[in-house]
Amino acid sequence: MPDPILNVVDVHKSFGALKASDGITLDLYPGEIHALIGPNGAGKSTLIKQIAGGMKPDSGAVHFLGRDVSALSTVERARLGLARTFQISALAMEYTVLENAVLGAVGQSGGAFRFFRPAMKDKALLARAHAALEQVKLTDHAQTITAELSHGQRRQLEVAVALTLSPKAFMMDEPMAGMGGGGSKRLTAFLRELKHEAPILLVEHDMDAVFALADRISVLVYGKIIATGSVEEIRANPEVQLAYLGEEDAS
Repeated sequence: MPDPILNVVDVHKSFGALKASDGITLDLYPGEIHALIGPNGAGKSTLIKQIAGGMKPDSGAVHFLGRDVSALSTVERARLGLARTFQISALAMEYTVLENAVLGAVGQSGGAFRFFRPAMKDKALLARAHAALEQVKLTDHAQTITAELSHGQRRQLEVAVALTLSPKAFMMDEPMAGMGGGGSKRLTAFLRELKHEAPILLVEHDMDAVFALADRISVLVYGKIIATGSVEEIRANPEVQLAYLGEEDAS
């Protein structure tokens, strides 16, 4: 078996008496989608922040590409290739699709925002941005103002921006949020192909999408991983059914 791209080792995080992360160990291997599911308040957002670098664990470690990155910032981890997309879009809505992609490429190159306008004439940055848009099938919308895109197209653009980082792994926070059935199906098909570009740690409440996409699933409840396994194993796990899948509303 290959080495994991991402490895979270015995991570703990408490807020007073609340144990948001209680000895969490989690890994992500090349070519896979590893879904992280759990009810609201389970600690998913806290864990993702610790992996991304926005929050420091009380103890434990985050390894990325075989390196302990626990002390690195979000930007430093991103530059190593740990790309994140958010539940709430971080796109610049007044910019064109191409400008958003170039903005991502500027960040990857270590440039500053004040140099963004000159960057629109930089052939290397433009080439990287156009290549990313081609991968997500948004080339025809390069000059479209981002605010005019559909919800699904904005999700694709977020991935394109992440692709300019030359990612080695993606972390995706509820990419299906706000989508209708048709949009979810298209994004599911897209992510199924994207995992071959870089593996995906997927936080998602849409269980149809999770079961259609995930190679492995980890279930987080009250700060603890109570089970990790294949779709079939998670479906059949009595503890998971009781704690999560048996709820009338798993959102």
